[in-house]
Amino acid sequence: MGDMIQNDRKRSNKSGMNVDSALVRELAELLGETGLTEIEVEDGERKIRVSRAGGIASVAAAAPVMAAPAPAAAPAAAEAAPAAAAVNADAVKSPMVGTAYLAPEPGAPDYIKVGQQVKAGDTLVIVEAMKVMNAIPAPRSGTVTQILISNAEPVEFDQPLVVIE
Repeated sequence: MGDMIQNDRKRSNKSGMNVDSALVRELAELLGETGLTEIEVEDGERKIRVSRAGGIASVAAAAPVMAAPAPAAAPAAAEAAPAAAAVNADAVKSPMVGTAYLAPEPGAPDYIKVGQQVKAGDTLVIVEAMKVMNAIPAPRSGTVTQILISNAEPVEFDQPLVVIE
């Protein structure tokens, strides 16, 4: 019995919290697969955050998370923001985090090209999330005026993908 308690103490870290290394590995793999830079999960009082900076994954367990202040925008960027917002207002946005693909498979022609007419329901791109391929349909008929992503690019939730006018 005493050996079991000593073994349990050896497995826990100094704060007394048991870290689920399998969960940490799974979260780190998910970072790599999705292209995300940070994942945080919370289970009661246990909180695990895995983040990647410069290609190196780091883990923070039960640490308070403080947001850094946003850097001040340069005047040129501030002037370009309204124009970008106007262009992206008509954009079809990604409904999930994943990897966007412009074609159904490598070597196949892209689903859409700039200047192409599309009908509501036509597949514009595919977003792979958690090894599931999700077709992103055109919400309305129109002309593709911009493709805002490149093939096999990681995308975030609500990121503009394609502009249809």
